[in-house]
Amino acid sequence: MSDTLFRSLDLIEPGDLVRYHGSITTAHGLYLAHPCPCELCRVRFRLSPRDTRYLLIDPWDERPGPHCVRRQSITRSTACN
Repeated sequence: MSDTLFRSLDLIEPGDLVRYHGSITTAHGLYLAHPCPCELCRVRFRLSPRDTRYLLIDPWDERPGPHCVRRQSITRSTACN
């Protein structure tokens, strides 16, 4: 898949910079997104590959990021375009 097509689909690649705007308001901000490695998220993915959940990592390593984050709770940063 070409990079242009990938970006036009607004998909999240491992390591993309994203803005978290989910239900944990104290954690709102910028993170690096990676597929969540927990067992529950791996089972979810096997049952429904469209249900990818993410582990969010603070790029400055100042605070722990949320995990098991739904795709709807993050937006790819414009810095990734």
